[in-house]
Amino acid sequence: MITLRGLTKRYGDKTAVDGLSLEVAAGKVTGFLGPNGAGKSTTMRMIVGLDHPSAGEALVGGRRYAGMPRPIREVGALLDAGSVHPGRSARAHLVAMARSNGIPLARVDKVLGLVGLESVAGRRVGAYSLGMRQRLGIAGALLGDPGVLMFDEPVNGLDPDGVLWVRRLMRGLAAEGRTVFVSSHLMSEMQLTADRLVVLGRGRLLTDAPMAEVIARGSGNAVRVRSPRASELAERLRAVGAEVRRTDEGELRVTGLPIDRVGLMAYEAGVPVLELSAVEASLEEAYMDLTGASVEYGTGMPGAEALR
Repeated sequence: MITLRGLTKRYGDKTAVDGLSLEVAAGKVTGFLGPNGAGKSTTMRMIVGLDHPSAGEALVGGRRYAGMPRPIREVGALLDAGSVHPGRSARAHLVAMARSNGIPLARVDKVLGLVGLESVAGRRVGAYSLGMRQRLGIAGALLGDPGVLMFDEPVNGLDPDGVLWVRRLMRGLAAEGRTVFVSSHLMSEMQLTADRLVVLGRGRLLTDAPMAEVIARGSGNAVRVRSPRASELAERLRAVGAEVRRTDEGELRVTGLPIDRVGLMAYEAGVPVLELSAVEASLEEAYMDLTGASVEYGTGMPGAEALR
C-alpha cells in the first residue's frame, strides 16, 4: 500500500503538489490521471525519494522509501524509460541492478523473457526503440519481485500488441495482491485497465473513486431514443424538465431522466419507439468534466480556420 499524507512540493513560488492525501490499495490497478503539469510525475518521484517533499510524507507499507534496506525488492518503478545508459546492453543494465541489490542473476533472464527482450538482450540500449526501452524499464521494475509497482506512462511507444500485453500484465500483478499505481494520458486504455482512479488538477486531488463511479458522474450519460414521432416525444420530455438534444441522425439524446421513465412516458403518450438504450459516458468525457478548469496549458480548437 502507498500512503500519502499532506504531500506537498513547492518550487519557489510554484506549488507542484498541494496537500495530497490518499491511499493506493493493494490488489487493484489504480490509475493516476491529470493534465500536463498536474503534479503526477512529481508525486511519483517523491514516493521513491527522487524529490523531497516540502511538507507531508509518502509511505510505502508504512515506511519511507529511503529507510528501506533493499528498496528495489519492495518497490518497483518505471518513471523514465530513457534513464538507462545508452552504451550498456539491456542484460548488463539489469545485471548491475541485480548485483547491487543481492538479487540472483537467474531473475535477470526471467524478467527479460517476461518482457520479450531475451533475443535482443545483448544489444546496446541506445539502439532500442522507445517501445523496447519501455519494456526494459518494466523489466527493471519487476526485477526485485516487489509488492508495490509504479509506472509512469508505460505504454508510450508500444504497438497495439504491446499495449494489450501491458494491460494484461498490470491486471495480473494486481490479481496477485500487489499494489499497482499507473499514470497515463490514454483514457481508453485506462478505462480498460484500472479499477480505481486518482485524478489531480494543478497539484490538488480532484477525485479518488472507483472507475465506475467516476464514469457515472460524466455528462455524457444519456438515454438514446429513436422514434418516428421524435419531435412529439421531445416536447413531452422537456415539459417534465429533461434536457433533450436531437442528433444529426435524428435520434434523441435525453439527460435528466432515467431510461425507464423515458420508456414509460413514450408508452403513455402512445409514441412508438424503435430504439431505447442507455448511453454511458466514456472515461474521456468524465475526465474532461473533472479537469476542464485545471488545464494549465489550454489551446484553441483545432482546424484550418485557426491557422489562417
